Order: sequence, then structure tokens, then C-alpha cells
Amino acid sequence: MDFEAVIGLETHVQLKTHSKMWCGCANSFGADPNTHVCPVCLGLPGVLPVANEEALRLTALTGLLLNGTISPFAKFDRKNYFYPDVPKNYQVTQYDKPSTSGGWVEFEFQGGLARVHITRAHLEEDVGKNFHFDRESGVDFNRAGVPLLEIVSEPDITSAEMACDYLNALKQILIYGGVSDCDMEKGMVRCDVNVSVRPKGEKKLGAKIEIKNMNSFSGVRRALEHEIPRQIAVLRSGGTLSQETRRWDDTVGVTESMRSKENAHDYRYFSEPDLMPFVPDAAWLESVRARVVELPLTRKRRFMKDYQLPAPDAETFVNDVPLGDYFEDVARQGVQPKALANWVINNLRARMTESNTRLEDLKFPPTGIPELIALVDAGTISSKIAQDVFRHMFESGESPAGIVESRQMGQVSDTSAIEQFCDEVIAANPKSAEDFRSGKAAALNFLKGQVMKASKGKANPALVGDLLASKLNS
Repeated sequence: MDFEAVIGLETHVQLKTHSKMWCGCANSFGADPNTHVCPVCLGLPGVLPVANEEALRLTALTGLLLNGTISPFAKFDRKNYFYPDVPKNYQVTQYDKPSTSGGWVEFEFQGGLARVHITRAHLEEDVGKNFHFDRESGVDFNRAGVPLLEIVSEPDITSAEMACDYLNALKQILIYGGVSDCDMEKGMVRCDVNVSVRPKGEKKLGAKIEIKNMNSFSGVRRALEHEIPRQIAVLRSGGTLSQETRRWDDTVGVTESMRSKENAHDYRYFSEPDLMPFVPDAAWLESVRARVVELPLTRKRRFMKDYQLPAPDAETFVNDVPLGDYFEDVARQGVQPKALANWVINNLRARMTESNTRLEDLKFPPTGIPELIALVDAGTISSKIAQDVFRHMFESGESPAGIVESRQMGQVSDTSAIEQFCDEVIAANPKSAEDFRSGKAAALNFLKGQVMKASKGKANPALVGDLLASKLNS
């Protein structure tokens, strides 16, 4: 019997705010333990929370970016559980009335497009972080109270590979929208995996196994690659699976049982009495809609369609938004887009990286690269000379035409001058000349290279090739 996996993901993302969810403590990473805390985020008696409006805005923005619906009425609830990293012994979250619901994430997968639907994206607070030492344990509450968005997918995912591609697409959308920096090394993105298996063609879901607190996408992949075969092996051996929570041991590469899975009633949810329901008005929602950006996949498709760029070039401009914006601004001048993309990606980006230069600090104007391309197209300079012209242009800001003129870098198209170079090269390389005459076409390229070298790259390459072939065939 063949089995199939059914996977849903709960992705927890720290929001990009200056302060925590309910207080003014800094939302920042790397401070000394328990230095960004106050009576509110420590849950001391008598304190009252005040909602972070930017966190509410970012939650609504996420709903829009994920094609979801913004609720006209949302409220916060208390989710009760007792762990050392929860200072209040309850977590303020959204339960039955979340801020957003529905939507989907569309992404490229196995040569086509896949769509994973979203159940909800609800706002809550993060917990502290446990540290375990040789003889004792400690808790750092700096993270407690940081705004946390939980994005819950439908069980539309069918493999470990698809799960990773979905997570990467989701991460890119959130970074694009300015919702989160999604720095996994700083714990800004974590994931719980819900996975079950069932016979292929079966509609009923199998027992759901939750794998908690995955802190890397590669960990999600490895955990699923272990857990799916484990569940299938249990069923094929006649065993049964029960709903439970497991942990992933990344060192050993196995999942281990932690506890039977809790249900909603185990958390004893009730409405948070210290926070009013959130009812956004039309003006507030419009201010959030104004922050919606073009999504990465949409941008890639548009660059490929409007500028006829190959996928790798378009992906470069998706991954580096400022560079892509620069390309697009210059492309509107009417320059050939592919030639422009080559210069921007292969030359400009490399020079900027080497010199630690920002786009806004470039010395040459946006007309510089189109002018350089025009000089090459007109045969004024060769492609090789153009590389030197670009270097001078980048360093000085001088126009390409000015550089060519002042440094006498123009391409030589004088037939008599090129013939002299050809005669000298043929005389100096008789074996290569004879190889070409005997049918070895590659020998012509060698001789052509020697002519270009002798002319210091200034000879017109097309003329060089024609004259060499004519002389050698005569």
C-alpha cells in the first residue's frame, strides 16, 4: 500500500517593531540577559498592557500580502500554560477572533506553481528563552512580550521539499513587506510542523503529529524526511499512531516523543480582560493598504515579461530590490534591457561590493551605462575596452565618451592598420596559421586573440576575423 503525507505548518515570526507588544521595552536582539524587561512584560501584579499599534498594523499588512481578509472585529485571549519561559503563566494571543483569516502563498515548485492556503495569521506575544548549563538552568526574559505573528497554513503541503519552498516564499514576502527581518540566527522565525500520513486516495486524515519549535528551514526538511517514513513504517508493521507532540533532535536526526498533544480546552482560553477588542476603521485600514508592496513572485514575472529577462536575471533583481529598482529606472530610458542587466549584474554589482559603495553614492549618472552600451553597439569601442571604460567611469564619474576620447580608447577600424597587426601575428605564429589552413577552425580564434592583444584591445574584432581568414585562405 502506498502512503502520502499531509503537512501543515505554524510559522511564528517576530514583528519588526521598536518596542514589545504590551510595553515600551526595546524589541532588540543581543542585549545582556534580563535587561529589556519591566513589570508589564514580567507579568507582575497590578500592571496593565497597552497594545503596540505598529504590531497591529504589521499584522493587518501581512493579511493583505497573503491575500487574506482583515477582520472588522478582533480580540485578544489568554492562553494558559505553565512553563518557566512564560512569566505570566499565560500567553496573550488571539483565539476565536483573529486579526486576519484566509489567503494563500503562491510559489514556484518543481517547474510549476504551487499554492498553500492560509487558515489565519494571528497576533500574540513571544515567550522568554531557556538556557541550560552544566548544573543549573536560567531564563532570559528579554524576548518575553516581543510581538509575534503566528501564520497557520492549511494542510496543503505534501513533501519536505514543498514545505521548505513554502517557508522560503513566505519569508521573502514578509521581508519584502517590511513585516519582519526574518533573521533565523536571531530566532525571528520558528516553525511547528503538523504531519500525518494516510493511504493514497484516502480522504480521512491520519493521526496528527506535531514537531515543535523548529528553528531552521533545513531542520524542517530533515525532520519531515525522518518523520514521514517513520509513520509509514509504523502503519505498515500493523501499529497505530496517536496524536502527540514530538521534538526534533538535529544532532541525532530523529524525532522523540514529548507528550500527548494538547487540545484547545487544555489551554483554558478566555478573553483577555485588560484589552479592548480591536475594531479598525476605514481610515486605519487604508493607511495599512498604502504599505502593500509588489510581491516577489509578481516582480519576477513582471521583469521577465516587460524586459524579456531570463529567470536568473529576474531573480537577482527580486533578491536585491534596490539593484532591481536601479535597473528598472535606467531601463525606462529605452536601452536594450538584457545588455543593461548584464552590466548592472556583472559589473556594477561587483564594483559596488568590492568598494563597499551604495547605489546612492554612485559617481556617474543613470545615463552612464546606456551611453557605454551605445558606444559598444556603434563599434566605437570593443566589449573588452568597454570594461576598462566602465572601471574609469565608476571611479571618476566621467562620461564614457569623455573617457574614450581623453584616453584614446576608441576602436581601430582602419583596415590598413589592422592588416599590419594581422601580418605580424601570422608571421610570428606559423604553426597556428598552418593549423587553420589544414582545417582547425579553433586556430583562427587564437590568432584573433593575438591581434587583439597586439592592438591593446582596440582593433575591431569583426574586421580582425575577416582579414585573418582572408589572408590565411589566399
